[in-house]
Amino acid sequence: MLVSGSGTILEAMVRAGLEVALVAADRRCRGLDVAFGAGIETLLVSREQFGGFAPTFDREGFTEELTVALRSRDIDLVAMAGFGTIVTGSFHVAYPGRVLNTHPSLLPVFKGWHAVAQALTSGVCETGCTVHIATEALDDGPILAQRRVPIEPDDTEETLHERIKLVERELYPLVVGRVMAAMREGREPSSVAGTLEE
Repeated sequence: MLVSGSGTILEAMVRAGLEVALVAADRRCRGLDVAFGAGIETLLVSREQFGGFAPTFDREGFTEELTVALRSRDIDLVAMAGFGTIVTGSFHVAYPGRVLNTHPSLLPVFKGWHAVAQALTSGVCETGCTVHIATEALDDGPILAQRRVPIEPDDTEETLHERIKLVERELYPLVVGRVMAAMREGREPSSVAGTLEE
């Protein structure tokens, strides 16, 4: 798994009994502590080594180091969970169709980092979360499953996002579990699309 934050989705994966071989992060974060506490190998590929958050950030160098580290451990499926660094296309070449992501909207609407705020300001009556196969294009790629979350009249960005996170923590482990089962049977991750009801 690739993490950058609190590790609550990782905790959900562990509770679901999923095998997590490695948790890698792009910065020091609670997610690494969660992994350590669960006896999962951790890896920090710090952005600081590649220019941090400056405009000169060496994205390709960062991506290459992360890719080499994962491949050297025979990782065959990558699940991003709040991972805060956009990797380059070479990562997706190394893991074609095998990088999963969860996003707090009903894709293809409200892509990007401010999806929850966009849903609130748009006036729609519902949003949700999407688990999809990540591609080089941000928040794009085949959709594997979605769950809807109604927007309440008194919702703030924080309250709505928290309700979406509750759904994500249930849906994402279910999808990952199905993808892992499919891969054991020699099928591609995309084959699980549509196998989960909303």
